[in-house]
Amino acid sequence: MAKLTVEIVTPEKRILSVQADEAIVPGGEGLFGVRPGHTPFLSLVEPGTLTLIEAGKQDRYFVAGGFVEVSNDKVLVLADAAEHVNGIDVAGARRRMEEAQARLKDLNAADARYALEQAAVRREAARISASESR
Repeated sequence: MAKLTVEIVTPEKRILSVQADEAIVPGGEGLFGVRPGHTPFLSLVEPGTLTLIEAGKQDRYFVAGGFVEVSNDKVLVLADAAEHVNGIDVAGARRRMEEAQARLKDLNAADARYALEQAAVRREAARISASESR
């Protein structure tokens, strides 16, 4: 049976390059699955859990957003940041989320930093959620 090549790349380094039967990606319009033979396309990646399925076993990674390209049985995830769910520092994620929420209280929606702090809250909430899928 055909396999997918799945790569996760961040600005700092290549996180992963593996073969898989399926990838479930947190896309801009919601989760979507990719199997060999999938139609080529591009999508935004929202902060969330990227699930890889190989021989019936699931492996999960947190991705902090970015883009994904699907083409020729290859899934290339260009992520802002990524980490295996087993490596997530949940206490640190909670602290960063609380700090961003506290900064949001001092801002209004017209402030340019407001959207950045909202994004930080969403990212850390997604990181915490991903850690719960261990």
